[in-house]
Amino acid sequence: MSQLTGGPSGRGTGQAGHAGETGGPEEAGRWRGVERGLLRMRRTLLTAVSVPLVAVLGPVLWLAAGPWWAVLAAAPAAVALWGWRAVARNWASWRYAERDDDLLIERGVVWRGLTVVPYGRMQLVEVTSGPLERHFGLARVQLHTAAATTDAHIPGLAPEEAERLRERLTELGEARSAGL
Repeated sequence: MSQLTGGPSGRGTGQAGHAGETGGPEEAGRWRGVERGLLRMRRTLLTAVSVPLVAVLGPVLWLAAGPWWAVLAAAPAAVALWGWRAVARNWASWRYAERDDDLLIERGVVWRGLTVVPYGRMQLVEVTSGPLERHFGLARVQLHTAAATTDAHIPGLAPEEAERLRERLTELGEARSAGL
Protein backbone atom coordinates (compact mmCIF):
# COMPACT_ATOMS: atom_id res chain seq x y z
CA MET A 1 0.00 0.00 0.00
CA SER A 2 1.17 3.49 -0.71
CA GLN A 3 0.92 6.65 1.32
CA LEU A 4 -1.00 9.40 -0.47
CA THR A 5 -0.30 13.09 -0.30
CA GLY A 6 -3.41 15.18 0.24
CA GLY A 7 -4.25 18.38 -1.60
CA PRO A 8 -5.05 21.63 0.18
CA SER A 9 -8.18 20.07 1.64
CA GLY A 10 -6.24 17.28 3.31
CA ARG A 11 -8.52 14.66 1.72
CA GLY A 12 -6.76 11.71 0.27
CA THR A 13 -4.31 11.28 3.10
CA GLY A 14 -3.99 7.88 4.58
CA GLN A 15 -3.59 4.40 3.27
CA ALA A 16 -4.67 3.25 -0.16
CA GLY A 17 -7.64 0.90 -0.58
CA HIS A 18 -7.88 -2.61 0.79
CA ALA A 19 -5.93 -5.47 -0.73
CA GLY A 20 -7.48 -6.49 -4.01
CA GLU A 21 -9.07 -3.10 -4.75
CA THR A 22 -7.78 -1.39 -7.86
CA GLY A 23 -8.51 1.70 -9.82
CA GLY A 24 -10.12 3.83 -7.10
CA PRO A 25 -9.30 7.50 -6.60
CA GLU A 26 -7.45 6.55 -3.41
CA GLU A 27 -4.85 4.78 -5.54
CA ALA A 28 -4.34 7.78 -7.80
CA GLY A 29 -0.85 8.43 -6.55
CA ARG A 30 0.00 11.93 -5.55
CA TRP A 31 -2.89 14.40 -5.51
CA ARG A 32 -2.01 18.01 -6.32
CA GLY A 33 -4.00 21.03 -5.22
CA VAL A 34 -4.42 24.33 -7.00
CA GLU A 35 -2.51 27.52 -6.21
CA ARG A 36 -3.46 29.74 -3.27
CA GLY A 37 -3.66 32.61 -5.78
CA LEU A 38 -7.04 31.23 -6.90
CA LEU A 39 -8.36 31.75 -3.38
CA ARG A 40 -6.97 35.30 -3.28
CA MET A 41 -8.49 36.07 -6.70
CA ARG A 42 -11.95 34.80 -5.75
CA ARG A 43 -11.90 36.60 -2.41
CA THR A 44 -10.85 39.80 -4.17
CA LEU A 45 -13.83 39.48 -6.53
CA LEU A 46 -16.15 38.84 -3.58
CA THR A 47 -14.85 41.94 -1.79
CA ALA A 48 -14.99 44.07 -4.95
CA VAL A 49 -18.70 43.31 -5.29
CA SER A 50 -19.85 43.27 -1.66
CA VAL A 51 -18.08 46.33 -0.22
CA PRO A 52 -19.50 48.84 -2.75
CA LEU A 53 -22.94 47.22 -2.44
CA VAL A 54 -22.97 47.68 1.34
CA ALA A 55 -21.42 51.16 1.09
CA VAL A 56 -24.13 52.36 -1.31
CA LEU A 57 -27.10 50.40 0.03
CA GLY A 58 -26.75 51.59 3.65
CA PRO A 59 -26.88 55.35 3.00
CA VAL A 60 -29.57 55.01 0.30
CA LEU A 61 -31.85 53.05 2.63
CA TRP A 62 -31.11 55.49 5.48
CA LEU A 63 -32.11 58.50 3.39
CA ALA A 64 -35.05 56.85 1.62
CA ALA A 65 -36.68 54.85 4.39
CA GLY A 66 -35.04 55.73 7.69
CA PRO A 67 -32.39 54.32 9.97
CA TRP A 68 -34.17 51.05 10.74
CA TRP A 69 -34.30 50.12 7.07
CA ALA A 70 -30.57 50.88 6.74
CA VAL A 71 -29.96 47.79 8.87
CA LEU A 72 -30.91 45.76 5.76
CA ALA A 73 -27.55 46.78 4.34
CA ALA A 74 -26.07 44.27 6.78
CA ALA A 75 -27.61 41.40 4.79
CA PRO A 76 -25.13 41.68 1.89
CA ALA A 77 -22.33 42.00 4.44
CA ALA A 78 -23.46 38.79 6.14
CA VAL A 79 -23.66 37.02 2.78
CA ALA A 80 -20.14 38.24 1.97
CA LEU A 81 -18.83 36.87 5.27
CA TRP A 82 -20.46 33.51 4.56
CA GLY A 83 -19.04 33.68 1.01
CA TRP A 84 -15.54 34.30 2.36
CA ARG A 85 -15.61 30.88 4.03
CA ALA A 86 -17.44 29.18 1.14
CA VAL A 87 -14.81 30.38 -1.34
CA ALA A 88 -12.08 28.88 0.85
CA ARG A 89 -13.86 25.53 1.08
CA ASN A 90 -14.37 25.45 -2.68
CA TRP A 91 -10.71 26.29 -3.32
CA ALA A 92 -9.62 23.50 -0.98
CA SER A 93 -11.81 20.99 -2.82
CA TRP A 94 -9.96 21.29 -6.16
CA ARG A 95 -7.25 18.69 -6.78
CA TYR A 96 -5.93 16.48 -9.56
CA ALA A 97 -3.79 13.38 -9.97
CA GLU A 98 -1.96 11.95 -12.95
CA ARG A 99 -2.21 8.17 -13.18
CA ASP A 100 -0.72 5.76 -15.72
CA ASP A 101 -3.73 5.77 -18.05
CA ASP A 102 -5.84 8.77 -17.06
CA LEU A 103 -6.10 12.08 -15.26
CA LEU A 104 -8.37 12.48 -12.22
CA ILE A 105 -9.91 15.84 -11.35
CA GLU A 106 -11.83 16.19 -8.10
CA ARG A 107 -13.79 19.23 -6.96
CA GLY A 108 -16.81 20.38 -5.02
CA VAL A 109 -17.96 20.73 -1.44
CA VAL A 110 -21.72 20.20 -1.51
CA TRP A 111 -21.87 18.53 -4.93
CA ARG A 112 -18.63 16.65 -5.26
CA GLY A 113 -17.40 15.63 -8.64
CA LEU A 114 -14.70 13.29 -9.85
CA THR A 115 -13.81 13.47 -13.53
CA VAL A 116 -11.68 10.72 -15.04
CA VAL A 117 -10.19 11.61 -18.42
CA PRO A 118 -8.38 8.77 -20.21
CA TYR A 119 -5.28 10.08 -21.98
CA GLY A 120 -6.26 8.32 -25.22
CA ARG A 121 -9.56 10.27 -25.36
CA MET A 122 -7.99 13.73 -25.18
CA GLN A 123 -8.20 15.67 -28.42
CA LEU A 124 -7.03 19.08 -27.29
CA VAL A 125 -5.40 20.48 -24.15
CA GLU A 126 -5.60 24.26 -23.77
CA VAL A 127 -3.92 26.60 -21.34
CA THR A 128 -5.78 29.89 -20.89
CA SER A 129 -5.21 32.86 -18.65
CA GLY A 130 -7.46 35.92 -18.62
CA PRO A 131 -6.37 39.36 -17.41
CA LEU A 132 -7.47 38.76 -13.83
CA GLU A 133 -5.84 35.34 -13.74
CA ARG A 134 -2.60 36.79 -15.13
CA HIS A 135 -2.67 39.49 -12.45
CA PHE A 136 -2.76 36.78 -9.80
CA GLY A 137 -0.19 34.61 -11.63
CA LEU A 138 -2.65 31.86 -12.57
CA ALA A 139 -3.61 29.77 -15.58
CA ARG A 140 -6.34 27.23 -16.38
CA VAL A 141 -5.96 23.90 -18.18
CA GLN A 142 -8.98 22.93 -20.30
CA LEU A 143 -9.27 19.38 -21.63
CA HIS A 144 -11.34 18.64 -24.73
CA THR A 145 -12.45 15.12 -25.60
CA ALA A 146 -14.79 13.62 -28.16
CA ALA A 147 -17.63 13.71 -25.64
CA ALA A 148 -19.69 16.88 -26.00
CA THR A 149 -20.46 17.01 -22.29
CA THR A 150 -16.87 16.91 -21.06
CA ASP A 151 -16.10 19.92 -18.90
CA ALA A 152 -12.75 18.83 -17.59
CA HIS A 153 -10.70 21.78 -16.48
CA ILE A 154 -8.28 22.66 -13.71
CA PRO A 155 -8.32 26.31 -12.63
CA GLY A 156 -5.76 28.10 -10.51
CA LEU A 157 -2.50 26.56 -11.67
CA ALA A 158 0.84 28.33 -11.82
CA PRO A 159 1.57 29.08 -15.50
CA GLU A 160 4.67 26.84 -15.42
CA GLU A 161 2.66 23.92 -13.99
CA ALA A 162 -0.11 24.50 -16.54
CA GLU A 163 2.40 24.37 -19.40
CA ARG A 164 4.07 21.27 -17.94
CA LEU A 165 0.72 19.57 -17.57
CA ARG A 166 -0.32 20.53 -21.11
CA GLU A 167 2.90 19.12 -22.55
CA ARG A 168 2.62 15.91 -20.55
CA LEU A 169 -1.07 15.36 -21.34
CA THR A 170 -0.54 16.08 -25.03
CA GLU A 171 2.38 13.65 -25.17
CA LEU A 172 0.45 10.94 -23.33
CA GLY A 173 -2.66 11.59 -25.41
CA GLU A 174 -0.74 11.15 -28.67
CA ALA A 175 0.92 7.97 -27.42
CA ARG A 176 -2.36 6.42 -26.21
CA SER A 177 -4.43 7.39 -29.26
CA ALA A 178 -1.90 6.03 -31.76
CA GLY A 179 -3.59 2.62 -31.66
CA LEU A 180 -7.08 4.02 -32.32
